[in-house]
Amino acid sequence: MYDTLPLLRHTAFPRIRRKHLETLQVNIGLRCNLKCVHCHTNSGPKRKEAMDRETVDLVINYLIASGISTLDITGGAPELHPDFRYLVRNAKSLGVHVIDRSNLTVLEERGQEDLAEFLVEQGVEIIASLPCYTRENVDRQRGKGVFDASIRVLKRLNALGYGIADHLPLHLVYNPLGPYLPPPQAELERDYKRVLGEQYGIRFHRLYTLANMPIKRFGHTLIARGEFDQYMKLLEQSHRDENLEHVMCRTLISVDWQGYVYDCDFNQMLGLGMCHNGKPGSHLSQLIGWDIEGTPILVGLHCYGCTAGQGSSCGGALTP
Repeated sequence: MYDTLPLLRHTAFPRIRRKHLETLQVNIGLRCNLKCVHCHTNSGPKRKEAMDRETVDLVINYLIASGISTLDITGGAPELHPDFRYLVRNAKSLGVHVIDRSNLTVLEERGQEDLAEFLVEQGVEIIASLPCYTRENVDRQRGKGVFDASIRVLKRLNALGYGIADHLPLHLVYNPLGPYLPPPQAELERDYKRVLGEQYGIRFHRLYTLANMPIKRFGHTLIARGEFDQYMKLLEQSHRDENLEHVMCRTLISVDWQGYVYDCDFNQMLGLGMCHNGKPGSHLSQLIGWDIEGTPILVGLHCYGCTAGQGSSCGGALTP
């Protein structure tokens, strides 16, 4: 696989610093039941990397020490991790808001038959990837049969109150099929709600549009097709300074399955560790008791993916 890091290091991206920390995003492991072409983590069924119980407990202790309000659990398919439910229960017992970044289809995997009910019981927010509202586009990006499985799971979640009740938020995520920016989020959300509602009776709260990042599997595809430079030029030319105020790395840190800390999930996948006392490679154990507000954020050429056009973050578009 082509390594995009050497192509992303040198950049004129503006220097930014961290605000008050609100979200701890944890990549609990890289195993996934799908292998999507846009995946920036290169997850898949054969990946074995997984957070051990000691590191999971470290995450819980950091939640206690820091007073962070939101735990954002990702992967891979995070629900496949044997300690996923242990982590959720402990975080919820602390009054922490928990987000599960789901691919939906994992709810149909063996051993996950009661997963939906568990998420309801714990009041977990679901942010689910559904890169289009048509079968053809979803299956092309995520694999044959994924669209139909996603629709079945969404119907099941709706039946349990997700996407309908305010205390059971269900949001969908759109990714472009290729090297271009997402369309306006509000307009696309209306299209999603109309099509999914009319054709399948599905309801959800919000649609988040995310730009594809030129790293891991998607970055490899861009290089292989000779489209990397063109895509990076598009991102850089589409940069908007007003998006800098709201980029996710200013209020979030990302933790990998070994407990090492990064400024964002994308830096994690590039191996660009967050600096601690001027040295890269921070471990979560080093951050307990350390106020990171005001510290610099490590940036690269890929950061234009978050500030291009309407902007892109784990919470969708940054500006209208």
